[in-house]
Amino acid sequence: MRKHARGTALPIVLLLAAMMLITASAWLQTSLVAARTTVAARERVQAFHAADSALIRCAQMLSSAIPGTELWRNKASFDALAIQPFIAWPYARRVPQCLIESAAQNAYLITARGFGATADSEAWLQLRIDANGNKHWRRVVARPF
Repeated sequence: MRKHARGTALPIVLLLAAMMLITASAWLQTSLVAARTTVAARERVQAFHAADSALIRCAQMLSSAIPGTELWRNKASFDALAIQPFIAWPYARRVPQCLIESAAQNAYLITARGFGATADSEAWLQLRIDANGNKHWRRVVARPF
């Protein structure tokens, strides 16, 4: 009986070790993806809060309005005319920016851009203030440039 069972233990142990190695590598890959997702979410939230804070601060600075419309869609115009309502912003790649445009009929369009720690984390927010003081907030989904 011992002659028939001889040599079967090694292949079984090697098969079990290979299965454990594959399972461990799958768990490692899953945890790496979860960590990257968490970091990306944190970056997006940080950029959103930076843009939101800049939007609130710039809404109080309507005297800095620039006449014109749709200036926020042009990269050169935005970079040249945008103001930085804060001196520094912690853990961000850049300080948040905003552009205040005076639109038709005494309305203002405020566009804010916030940054996270990486170049890919950027958030754009807009606020339109009408002549009678009504505020209409919306989030700009895509980068305009």
